[in-house]
Amino acid sequence: MSSSPESRSPGSSSDSPGGAGSPGGPDATAGAVVKLNPKVVGISIAAAVGGFLFGFDTSVINGAVNALSDEFSLGAGLTGFAVSSALLGCAVGAWFAGSLSTRYGRIPVMVIAAILFFISAIGSGIAFGVWDLIIWRVVGGLGVGAASVIAPAYIAEVAPAKYRGRLGSLQQLAIVLGIFAALLSNAIIANTAGGAAESFWFGVAAWRWMFMIEAVPAAVYGIMALFLPESPRYLIGKGQLDRASRVLYDFTGELDVNLKIEQIRKTLERERKESLRDLLGGRFGLQPVVWLGIALSLFQQLVGINVIFYYSTTLWQSVGFDESQALLTSTITSVMNIVATILAILLVDRVGRRLMLLVGSAGMTVSLGLMALAFSFGQLDPATEAITLPDPWSTIALISANAFVMFFGTTWGPLVWVLLGEIFPNKLRASALAVAAAAQWGANWAVSASFPTLSGIGLSFAYGLYAAFALLSLIFVFLWVPETKDRELEDMDSLQLGRKG
Repeated sequence: MSSSPESRSPGSSSDSPGGAGSPGGPDATAGAVVKLNPKVVGISIAAAVGGFLFGFDTSVINGAVNALSDEFSLGAGLTGFAVSSALLGCAVGAWFAGSLSTRYGRIPVMVIAAILFFISAIGSGIAFGVWDLIIWRVVGGLGVGAASVIAPAYIAEVAPAKYRGRLGSLQQLAIVLGIFAALLSNAIIANTAGGAAESFWFGVAAWRWMFMIEAVPAAVYGIMALFLPESPRYLIGKGQLDRASRVLYDFTGELDVNLKIEQIRKTLERERKESLRDLLGGRFGLQPVVWLGIALSLFQQLVGINVIFYYSTTLWQSVGFDESQALLTSTITSVMNIVATILAILLVDRVGRRLMLLVGSAGMTVSLGLMALAFSFGQLDPATEAITLPDPWSTIALISANAFVMFFGTTWGPLVWVLLGEIFPNKLRASALAVAAAAQWGANWAVSASFPTLSGIGLSFAYGLYAAFALLSLIFVFLWVPETKDRELEDMDSLQLGRKG
C-alpha cells in the first residue's frame, strides 16, 4: 500500500481518537460512510458462501431420504434420526465456534468449517451403512454450525451500520441458494439416473452422488476464506491496530478510522477476556439480550420451516406426486425462497426489522393454519399407505405451503440472522451468537426428528402445532423485540428490550 489508512483518512491523526480536523466533534464523524464500498460487499458475499454450504448440506438429504431408507432398510424412527443427525453436529459446531473465533480469529474457523464440509461430502457418499452415514453427517453438521455463527458475526463486524441489514441478509440468501442448489442437483442427478436409487456415474448410486457433489463448493469456500481480511473488531481486541485500520478504511469505508478504533476499543475494554461467563446475569441466569437471541432462534425453527426443506419431496409424494414431480415442486419452492430473500434484502434497511417480523409471523400463522385444515381432509390409501388429498384441498395445501415459505423467506429467515449478528454487544457477540445458534440447531433437530412421529399422528396435527408457534412468535416480537435499524454495533450495550427499545 502506498500510504497508511490514517494518512488518507479525512480529519484523523495518529495521536487523537477524534482527529484534529473533525468539525463538530467526534459525533459528527462517528461511523460516517460516504457510500457502500464494493469491497465490503465482496468480502460479505465470500463469507456468506458458508451459508451456501449450510443450506446445501442440510437440504441435500431431501432427495436421498427414500433411497437410503430402502438401501439400509430403515424404519420411520431411524430415518428421522438419519435425516436430522447433521443437526446434532450443527449444535456442537455452533457452540464451540464462538470461543474458537474469539481465540484464533474468524477466518481460521471459516477454513476449518470448509474442511469439515469437504470430509462430510465424501464420507457420506461412500457410507457403508446407516451408522457411518450418520457419523459423516454429524461431521458436516459441525461445519454448518460453525458457519452459522461465523458468517453473520463477521458480516456484522465489517458492515457499515447503514447497510448492515442488507449485507447481513446475504447469509440467508446464500442459505436459500444452497438449498436450491441441493434440490436442483438432486433433481438433475435423480432424473438422469432414472431415480435416486439407480446407478449414476461409475455405477455408483445416484443418492451417493447427491452427497459427494458438495465437495466442490466446500473446496471453493475454503480457498475464498484464505483471502478474506480478518474482522477489525477481532484485530482491535488483539491489539493489531494497523491491520484493523486498513480493514476499516479499505473495506468498511470509515472516514475516521482512529475514532472508530477508539469506539470499538472502549467497548472491548469493558471486559477484556470474553467467555461464556459474560453471558450470565439477569433473572433467569442469562442476560436479557442473550435470552432474546435464544428466543429468536427457537421461534425461527419451531414454526417448522425445515420440515418443508427436509421432507418436502416425501411430503408431496404422499399427496399423489411421483418422485420426479415431487423433486420439481421442491425445487420450485426453493426458488420462491430465493425470491423472498431478495425482497427481504431490499426492504430490511428501509422498513426495519421489527415490522417485518410482525408481518411474517401473522402470515405464517394463517398459511400454516390453512395447511393444517387442508390435511384434515386427507384420506389414507390402504394399498399404498399414502395420504391423498381431494380437490380443492390438495391445491390449498400446495398454495399454503408456498405462501408459508414466502412469509418466512421475506422475514424470519433472513432477519433472525441479521439480528443475531447485531443485537449483542461487542464483548458478548461471538459467545452469545454461539449460544443462540446452538439453541437454533437444537430446535431444528427436535423439529426434524419429531416430524415423522408427528405426521404419524396426523399432518393436520403437525402443521397445527407449527401454526401455534407462529402465533406465539407474533406475540413475542410485539412485546419484546426492539428495532435495531441504523444503530451502530458499539451502541448495542444500551439496547433496551421491548416495544420502545
